[in-house]
Amino acid sequence: MEQAPGGDRQDAVDFEIIELFFFAYRDFTSDPDVILEKRGFGRAHHRVLHFVDREPGMTVADLLDTLKITKQSLARVLKQLIDSGYIHQVAGPEDRRQRKLYTTKEGKTLARALAKPQSRRIAKALEKTGPGARETIKRFLAGMKNAAES
Repeated sequence: MEQAPGGDRQDAVDFEIIELFFFAYRDFTSDPDVILEKRGFGRAHHRVLHFVDREPGMTVADLLDTLKITKQSLARVLKQLIDSGYIHQVAGPEDRRQRKLYTTKEGKTLARALAKPQSRRIAKALEKTGPGARETIKRFLAGMKNAAES
């Protein structure tokens, strides 16, 4: 890791890891991007489809909280996925204003088609990393996800 002048490592920048993240993200998203582009969709569609498929019946409010986006940002993407037949929404049983989201058969198929190449890429990387790597990587990524600015 690069040290700041005077040996202060607190201000050091780990360019190597930052660059590896950029390249890993680029390649991790490349296969799904091709599939999405054929349908006129982008990464926002992918994220919505992924989380709705992983948690059937999640509400729009839950999805907004998960994705940390505005209602306006979600509305356009969700409408396209609904209109295209990949997601359907059902009014909540107690509160009819509540909208529960589900992937359709086509939505499940697309979600799996997007996840498979990513899963293969992860499996190959874990294979090269060695025993015990999966748990270490999960802890590392969880730490990145929740890390507060210092």
